[in-house]
Amino acid sequence: MSGRLLRLVCTAAVAAGTVLAPLPATAAPEPGTGERPVSELLTDLQRLYRQAEKATETYDATEEKLTRQRAEVERLDTELTRTRIALKDSRGAAGRLAREQYQNSTALSPYVRLLLARDPQQALDESHVIGQLAQERAKTVGRLTGTEKKADDLARRARKALDAQLTLVARQKKNRDDVQKRLRDVEELLVSLTPQQIAQVDELEKSGVDTAQRALVTSGALGAEREPSRAGDRALRYAVQQLGKPYRWGAAGPESYDCSGLTSQAWGHAGTPVPRTSQEQWARLPRVPLDRLRPGDLVVYFPEATHVAMYLGAGKVIQAPRTGEQVKVSPIASYPVLGAVRPDGDQAPATEAR
Repeated sequence: MSGRLLRLVCTAAVAAGTVLAPLPATAAPEPGTGERPVSELLTDLQRLYRQAEKATETYDATEEKLTRQRAEVERLDTELTRTRIALKDSRGAAGRLAREQYQNSTALSPYVRLLLARDPQQALDESHVIGQLAQERAKTVGRLTGTEKKADDLARRARKALDAQLTLVARQKKNRDDVQKRLRDVEELLVSLTPQQIAQVDELEKSGVDTAQRALVTSGALGAEREPSRAGDRALRYAVQQLGKPYRWGAAGPESYDCSGLTSQAWGHAGTPVPRTSQEQWARLPRVPLDRLRPGDLVVYFPEATHVAMYLGAGKVIQAPRTGEQVKVSPIASYPVLGAVRPDGDQAPATEAR
C-alpha cells in the first residue's frame, strides 16, 4: 500500500495498547517477594484470553449457522403457505369435477351412445369433448395428488428445520455462557494483581512482542513489500476507518468488533464476502505464503486458527485484539502466526489492474 496511507494508519493508531505475544525466555520472579513470577502471571493471562477468544469464535460460528437456519425456516414456511393455498384451490377444482360428474352421469357408455345415435358425427364430436374433459379431470386429480405430497414433504422439512433452529438456539446460549465464564476468569485474575504486577506483566508482554517481531522480520520470512489489489485496498481502507472502536465479543460492527467480525466486514464492504469466523476463513480461503503477503491479506494465528488480523504492510496488521482493547495497528508477530489467506485469490494488484 502507499506510504501515505500507512502513515495515516499509524497516526490513527497512536492510542493503541499492546497485545499478547510469546514470552521471552528471560522472564523471572521478583527476588524475595514470595509472589508468583511475572512470567507465570502472563502465561496464565495469555491462556485465559486465548480460551475466551476460542469460545468467542465458537459462539460466532453458531450465530452464523443460526442466522442461516432462521432464513431456511422462513423460506420453508413461506413455500408451505403457498403450497397449502394451491392445495385448497386444487381440492376445490376436484370437488367441482366430482359434482359435474355426478350430475352428468348416465348408464350408457360413450360407445353405446355412438351406436344408438341418429347423427354419428355429432356423437363422435361429443365423445371428443368428453375425452378432453376426462383428460382435464385426470390432470386436476394429478395436480391435487402432487400438491398433497408436496405439502406433506414441506411440512416435514419445516418441522425438521424448526427443530434444528431450536437446537442451535440452545447451543448458542451454551456458547454465550462459556464466553462469559472465560471472561470472568480473565477479570478475576486481573483483579487479583497489584498495580505493580500489572505494569510488570505489561512490560514483559511488550518485550515478548518486540522479540518475536524482530526475529520474524530479520528472518526475511515476510519478503518484499507488495501493492494491494483493488478489493484489498478497499477492505484495508474500511479497516482503517474502524481504528479506535472497541473490541466486543460476537460483534461485527459498526460500533464494535471482534477479530473476525472486523475482517469479514472489511472484505464484505469491499465486495468480496468471506466466512464470519477466523477458523472458516482459514479453512475456506486461498492460502498465501508469508513471503508473498500483500496489504489486505488476512493473517491467522494459533494452531486452532482462533484469531485473525488484516495485513497492513511493513510488518504490521490491523486487528481487534481482545476484550478491553480497541481496533488498532500491531506488529504481525503479536501472536504465534499460523499462516495467511487471500480473500480475492489471484486478483492482480491495483497498479497492474489499471
